[in-house]
Amino acid sequence: MTGFTDRVHDAADAVRGLFPPTPLQQNDYLSRKTGAKILLKREDLTPVRSYKIRGAFNFFRKSISSGEKADLFVCASAGNHAQGFAFVCRTFGKKGVVFMPVTTPQQKIDKTRLFGGEFVEIKLFGDFFDECYRASIEFAESSGGHMVPPFDHKDIIEGQATVAAEILEQMPDGKTPDMVILPVGGGGLSAGVTRYFADMERQSRFVFCEPVGGPSLKESLLAGKRVKLPKVDNFVDGAAVAEIGREPFRHLKDFPADSVRLIPENRLCATMIEMLNVEGVVLEPAGGLAIDALKDFPRKEIKGKTIVLVVSGGNFDFERLPDVKERALRFEGLKKYFVIRLPQRPGALRDFLELFGPDDDIARFEYLKKSARNFGSVLIGIETKERRNFDLLRAKFDVEGVQYQDITDNETIAGLVI
Repeated sequence: MTGFTDRVHDAADAVRGLFPPTPLQQNDYLSRKTGAKILLKREDLTPVRSYKIRGAFNFFRKSISSGEKADLFVCASAGNHAQGFAFVCRTFGKKGVVFMPVTTPQQKIDKTRLFGGEFVEIKLFGDFFDECYRASIEFAESSGGHMVPPFDHKDIIEGQATVAAEILEQMPDGKTPDMVILPVGGGGLSAGVTRYFADMERQSRFVFCEPVGGPSLKESLLAGKRVKLPKVDNFVDGAAVAEIGREPFRHLKDFPADSVRLIPENRLCATMIEMLNVEGVVLEPAGGLAIDALKDFPRKEIKGKTIVLVVSGGNFDFERLPDVKERALRFEGLKKYFVIRLPQRPGALRDFLELFGPDDDIARFEYLKKSARNFGSVLIGIETKERRNFDLLRAKFDVEGVQYQDITDNETIAGLVI
């Protein structure tokens, strides 16, 4: 029986029929910012703009070569796994059925259909992924189809491990990176990369990144067993997984919990906007996790180190851009929302506006309701160029006796009125 690295090399050779190795690029901008040598493994440049095609291709390849009857394949996904699955269905000329939640953005449905062509049928089912996933399993069992999991299978992990094989081949002078930063959703990529490095006896420090709203690996490592999260924030949709995969966790369970960095969603948005504006790199939220994690390291800790960041995907729906920009501004302290109690008298609004500085801009103004006979509540959104301007504005509010409440970080109130 062949070993893990041999199977990964076989998978890497096979996937060359679909696309060449993705680039391992030194990023001068991030290198200057951190003092480290930052290399980006650009998985956003595969044919489906994510690494997911690797695992799907390896699963299909091995299923078909095993001699089993493999005429129908099934998956459940609202994102990158669906697109990789569809591309591979067309590559092998196999019929595939993709289950997606009814709430899936049309752009993702259209791209999956584009990649799969006549070989893929899309079924929309349920408002949430769990409902959709159960329906896909029932369909696979009743139809005799092969269920293609997004991460929890050894063949998927071997396929994702081809990322590691390419990294080591592409490293300058054949050196081993001092650190590898990996985004984590279900854990297939991290399991494959860490296992390959270990089997090749390459010693690197691994750092794993999860969104604050989906810390399934972190909680599982703390508990010493797989933990299913009761609630997940789906903003980082490519990594918002309630429970780390069983097979991936088997590979990752011995890592310390503090090797996982939790990435705040709003800070991640600032990183996405920064990379788009400065470098012209389009990142989906999960694709930006590893880059954002650099902000957690003091310069003196990583100065002079060679660090590989896996950019896992670039399937960004630009209809989400206003929300990403909004979150980024709020994280950077450049946009805030207040509820103001404003007197209902002539000239009151003019007097209030006189308090604003030259760099303060009103982005939203809305009367909420008349809270008393002589006062009204106003929702106001303010953008400014420097965060210290809000300290100056609050000081003016206090001097003039303006009654206000900052609701920027109050998720309950902001969710209702913003």
